[in-house]
Amino acid sequence: MVLNTELTLLILGVILLTTVLAGTLTSRFGFPALIGFLGLGMLAGIDGPGGYYFENFALTQGIGIACLLFILFSGGMGTDWRDVRRMAAPALLLATVGVLISAAIVTLAAIFILGFGPLQGALLGAVIASTDAAAVFAVLRSTGLDLHGDVPALIETESGSNDPMAIFLVGAVLYLIASPTASPLDLAPDFVIQMAMGALVGVGVGYGMPELLKRGGFSQGGLAFVISIAAALIAFGLAELLAGNGFLASYIAGIVAGNRAYAGRETVSQFQDGMAWLSQVVMFFTLGLLVTPSNLGPVIIPGLSITVILMFVARPLSVFICLAPFRKFGWRSKLFVSWAGLRGAVPIVLATFPMVAGVPGAFTIFNVVFFVVLLSSIIQGPTIKWAAKRLGVQNLAE
Repeated sequence: MVLNTELTLLILGVILLTTVLAGTLTSRFGFPALIGFLGLGMLAGIDGPGGYYFENFALTQGIGIACLLFILFSGGMGTDWRDVRRMAAPALLLATVGVLISAAIVTLAAIFILGFGPLQGALLGAVIASTDAAAVFAVLRSTGLDLHGDVPALIETESGSNDPMAIFLVGAVLYLIASPTASPLDLAPDFVIQMAMGALVGVGVGYGMPELLKRGGFSQGGLAFVISIAAALIAFGLAELLAGNGFLASYIAGIVAGNRAYAGRETVSQFQDGMAWLSQVVMFFTLGLLVTPSNLGPVIIPGLSITVILMFVARPLSVFICLAPFRKFGWRSKLFVSWAGLRGAVPIVLATFPMVAGVPGAFTIFNVVFFVVLLSSIIQGPTIKWAAKRLGVQNLAE
């Protein structure tokens, strides 16, 4: 069907508005808004009344990457530097060692439950290992939870900083699949370069954006918003061109820019929050459009098994091991941090990488990951408040 420009724009506007309303509706029932975004995408897809056939994994991957960098940049802008400095050690342990532990446990589960080979299992483990910044930010901030001490700062700092590790692991496993004779040790220098260069670019862009706004006189709205968009894009793109991790650069740029004083900082921060929500709407709708629900039947049982292992074994073990040296986090806080490790768009976007690369078993990996994310959102999202009360990590004033 050929659409003229006016009709196309009208349809896009209606889809955008309807998606937001769907997310708001699911939020009222205690579910994360992403369920509504995903659900509407699925309804518009080939198995829904919309009947639109969409199977472009490469395009979805590109949309997902673009949306994620804005979500991370906005999340960084809303993060207090004092929280980052205070939580740096435990959050970085969870974002690196914790991701490795979760990936290793899911790898073993995939080998025994799905019959995957070691590298296929490792690919699924890497894809599903990190928590999702968009889901965590949205749930914690929309519920207005007033949590004890450093628990909220730890959860948000970890969720914003563990994506680079998962992305590196996915790239490393894909490299090992393509080059069977390569050694995992060959990738260690690449990891150091990616993280160091990503951090360096992030700091530079995060420092430069406020300076440009101050010296150029872009203090009120308009062009200041455009410059903030440019900063997020430059942080990601420049880091990637310099062999760094673009997602880490985007997050750190947001933290640095959001914690510097300049005129119009609040309005820019609010604008970027809007950009993050727009990114979530577009990303989850596109991911829902990509999914074919009728293909999920064969992965229900293995997907449920992987979800149980992830929620009740992999995530808690990684949290308790990584937070063991930090005595200020008691077992109740550790259990809550474990339960607050929601999965969201990041694993689904990462699951498109094997599809684009043509890896054997990639279709199964994608469907399992989508099923796990769906269950995580339905089970963990609505029970965050309940868990906080039961574990006693919520302030009495709440």
